[in-house]
Amino acid sequence: MVFSVLLSLVVASAQADTSKVIATGGATTIEGSAGGGIVPWAVINGYASSDQWSLTAMNTTVYVDDFTLHSIGASLSIDNRFELSIAKQTFDLDTLGGKLGQDIVGVKYKLVGEVLYTAMPQISLGLQYKRVDDFALPQAVGARDDWGLDVYLAASKVYFDAFAGRNLVTNLTLRATKANQIGLLGFSTATNNDYTLQTEASIAVLLTDNIALGYEYKQKPDKLTFAQEQDWQDIFVAWFVNKHLSVVGAYVDLGNIAGLKQQQGWYLSVEGTL
Repeated sequence: MVFSVLLSLVVASAQADTSKVIATGGATTIEGSAGGGIVPWAVINGYASSDQWSLTAMNTTVYVDDFTLHSIGASLSIDNRFELSIAKQTFDLDTLGGKLGQDIVGVKYKLVGEVLYTAMPQISLGLQYKRVDDFALPQAVGARDDWGLDVYLAASKVYFDAFAGRNLVTNLTLRATKANQIGLLGFSTATNNDYTLQTEASIAVLLTDNIALGYEYKQKPDKLTFAQEQDWQDIFVAWFVNKHLSVVGAYVDLGNIAGLKQQQGWYLSVEGTL
């Protein structure tokens, strides 16, 4: 968190004249890609316009009843077309004891459309390569592999004056994945090594030009037999203080995790952009 705040202050003058509208870079997900908190969007992180670059760093913590997820990451955006990202996740098993972790390297490419000014939504294709830190526990509960590759196609669109005079932000993401608990519990099982297609969605109302209130839903596979895996959802408030600093808070419902029921709690993310 400290790193993100310092970054935003240090670069206060960098690329402030970009033409990209505030909030259109979205926030940064726990997987490092631009989006909401748990769903990657088609938008490219930061505020780089054509022939510009942008660097974003984030620090996110999710507190639920029996677990704590901490994610730090950074992304580089080029020409408002490419996004390269990296994230490090640490998942503390507060009640069970121990911890899990994984590294995520992502790339996103804007295929077509614009989030604001064209009838066609902005559509982007993304890849996320994931590898767990220690495969012992995931393997013990039935995971097949310690790494996996997620592929997703996302469409994002802002509709002006769509709800009570306010602008509406929508996103739909289709993800092909083999991940158990987004990869923290490894990938696939001995009997199921197939990709599954999952749907993820976000909707948000811009209460002002720089404050958004929204909802996200993330469908997830359920392959491991030792405990049921459930879908995730959250209600979030995002405050884009300026083009260099944003803060996202959310109430999250992660369902059952590792046999522990109704994992609900809070999400806080701070990020800085230059």
